[in-house]
Amino acid sequence: MQRRLKILTWHTHGSYLYYLTQAPHDFYVLSKPDRPPGYGGRCGHMPWGDNVIDLPVAEAKDAAFDCILFQDDDQYLHDQHLYLSEAQRRLPKIYLEHDPPREHPTDMHHPVDDPSMLLVHVTHFNALMWDNGRTPSRVIEHGVIVPKGVSYRGDLARGLVVINNIARRGRRLGGDIFAQARESVPLDLVGMGAQEAGGLGEVLHAQLPAFAAQYRFFFNPIRYTSLGLAVIEAMMIGMPLVALATTEMATVIDDGVSGYVNTDVSALIAHMQALLADPGLARQLGEQARRRAMERFGIERFVQDWDRAFRLVTGL
Repeated sequence: MQRRLKILTWHTHGSYLYYLTQAPHDFYVLSKPDRPPGYGGRCGHMPWGDNVIDLPVAEAKDAAFDCILFQDDDQYLHDQHLYLSEAQRRLPKIYLEHDPPREHPTDMHHPVDDPSMLLVHVTHFNALMWDNGRTPSRVIEHGVIVPKGVSYRGDLARGLVVINNIARRGRRLGGDIFAQARESVPLDLVGMGAQEAGGLGEVLHAQLPAFAAQYRFFFNPIRYTSLGLAVIEAMMIGMPLVALATTEMATVIDDGVSGYVNTDVSALIAHMQALLADPGLARQLGEQARRRAMERFGIERFVQDWDRAFRLVTGL
């Protein structure tokens, strides 16, 4: 058996961290007493495994690790110098980039420019758009787990949108497109801050697949961000998707086969109306979406990819 590795990281995206910690290693997650963003440690409603260890920042310099996994610019540029020893900062390092570039879509240099590190992108689109400089990079696509016994029903003739804080994040997250579509199609919005945009509120991650299963389709109005885990989780339960044909989404949905993608919002609205009128069509597309997700986003492949990355940088 290969040795389990000790990996230091941060609580940047809770659902991603949960899936990441399915890998056969021990994850030490930094925390502060008031659990501010990025320093939640082992907290929240996720069913964390025994391999997820809460590590107060005051104790970090005394701990032994095999690898450091950064997930945010501040962690890499500033926080490591505050909380880690000089010896720890010489350990093998990975930067996990969750997003596409913000300031410029094609000419933005990634903040990591270090040939001794590994830069991991979560989609091929993100890797394509960033200028990765001298840093070796690879793509590890998402992997998800859906609760047993949860499958698509689609008996509620409404569409579901899952976006956090859509009212504050504006056009990039498609707030205007959601408002436009809602004038013609019955849509429910869930996520943090959803009530600010007339939505229902937040649904806990573990409960979201079962909650989503009742809806006829999943609508993703986002213009420019990374591929959302909620999209993949919806596909995994057999839910048809309707989305803008932008970023990685253009490769995830086979138009007319597992859902609909287009850059014409009026065309997407017409497709949503067709799904509301034809439950059989929705089930047919949803089954193809489920097959696509099982082939591409299985947790076993995800875990294997991360295990290879950790062993590559540590030389094990």
